[in-house]
Amino acid sequence: MIKQVIFDFDGTLANTIDTIIEIANQYAEEFGYEQITKKNILNIQNLDSQKIIKTSNIPLVKIPILLHLVKNELHNNIDNIQPISGLDEVVKNLKKMGFQLGIVSSNSPENINRFITNNNWNHLFEIVCCGTTIFGKAKILRKLLRTENISAEEVIYLGDETRDIDAAKQVNIPAIAVTWGFNSRSVLAKHNPDFLIDRPDEIIDVISQL
Repeated sequence: MIKQVIFDFDGTLANTIDTIIEIANQYAEEFGYEQITKKNILNIQNLDSQKIIKTSNIPLVKIPILLHLVKNELHNNIDNIQPISGLDEVVKNLKKMGFQLGIVSSNSPENINRFITNNNWNHLFEIVCCGTTIFGKAKILRKLLRTENISAEEVIYLGDETRDIDAAKQVNIPAIAVTWGFNSRSVLAKHNPDFLIDRPDEIIDVISQL
């Protein structure tokens, strides 16, 4: 039986995509990658996370540095970030239904906690578990299971990127892929999530069936 509903943060709960792209473009010249534009964004969204890194030509050793810079700059913009439309009602209903809610993210806990506070979600989300590596979400999910003393069968994870699906599979947690974030519906489907949804109100329908 599902007891915990765990959300990715960027693109799944919080509408940060445009802001992150804007910030990333500020560092394009410094790190040697092409700026993200309206012309090439669709091509990027159709790539899985590994291919995005590969085609960017950013040396792997520099990726943690870039992520740190982006998270720091996002902190300066976090007060302007809004929840994905329709999710406020969904998370409140999930809480009323008795589910424990949490967030797993490669963003910083400072950014996430500030966002939660700004949106009066403090009483809704009991768990915030973060990591520093772009492909380390399976490790973060394992940490969550261990520290919260819960089994994989009791958890479902929602994310907007292929790396979210892959991480959930590594930990044997069912994954709901959402199409309102970064990756396109087609590339998410290729990674075979347990569920693929297009609207926040579908979250309740999926979880109610489990």
